[in-house]
Amino acid sequence: MRISAITLAVFLIIGSSVHASGVFPLDVTSELLTGGDMTYTIRNKETLIMLARAYDLGYNEIADANRQVDPWVPARGTRIAVPNTWLLPEIIDNGIIINLAEMRLYCFFSRDGNKYISTYPIGIGREGFNTPTGIYKITFKQKEPVWRVPEDIKKEQPDLPDFVPPGPDNPLGKFWLQLSVNGYGIHGTNKPYGVGRRVSHGCIRLYPEDIELLAAFVEPGTPVKIINEAVKVGTHNNKVYIEVHRSEEKVAGLVQMAGEKLSRKRLLKYVDTQLMILAIESATGLPAVISK
Repeated sequence: MRISAITLAVFLIIGSSVHASGVFPLDVTSELLTGGDMTYTIRNKETLIMLARAYDLGYNEIADANRQVDPWVPARGTRIAVPNTWLLPEIIDNGIIINLAEMRLYCFFSRDGNKYISTYPIGIGREGFNTPTGIYKITFKQKEPVWRVPEDIKKEQPDLPDFVPPGPDNPLGKFWLQLSVNGYGIHGTNKPYGVGRRVSHGCIRLYPEDIELLAAFVEPGTPVKIINEAVKVGTHNNKVYIEVHRSEEKVAGLVQMAGEKLSRKRLLKYVDTQLMILAIESATGLPAVISK
């Protein structure tokens, strides 16, 4: 599926002004992807999971960035931080990087000689059905897929049919991107409020509107790297940043992890250790400056 210049321009407008996620030009001099600071003021009977969908975020992202707020009954007038900046796990020329720890997908691609990043929140495998890490590729792309119900799901829900045709009841949504690992893929969903949660049987779920955009950028053969890194570090405008996500790892382990990443990038000597530890302890998922 080819993207016209007009279509890409629309995607760029969406990415920069309507939703937190979207399509951004790639700046190879910076490891920080930013759409600018965003906030929202609670008006009436809104929940954080509703705002997550409205701003194209995962529930985990908006909840972690607003831990002092009741996610289901936020008080009227409460100002909500809308995450709109991310440290890149790494920079590549082409392909997809999925970081399970932050439940976010990054797609790097080129059009007309220019490089872009498309980024979206995801839902991933729940306990006992962990999404596998590793290096894979997209083997095929299918629009309006038929869901062939796996045996393990049939055991949990014996009333399910063997096949679910395309339509609103299909858990795969409008697109299926098969990975080169049996039984796993990237797809849409008919349960969008599972994005930003560990709820699947191992596949990677996107909001219905996001899978359509992603499917436009990828073709069979696109490389996919799946990692699970709760700590990311990088630089932007001569400042050192860290981004920390919730993890079962203890603070001491995360500090060691951060130190190793900073050392590999030769940034450790520029870091204020106390700022780094504070960012690790708070684990808001928001990039924080830790420069001296």
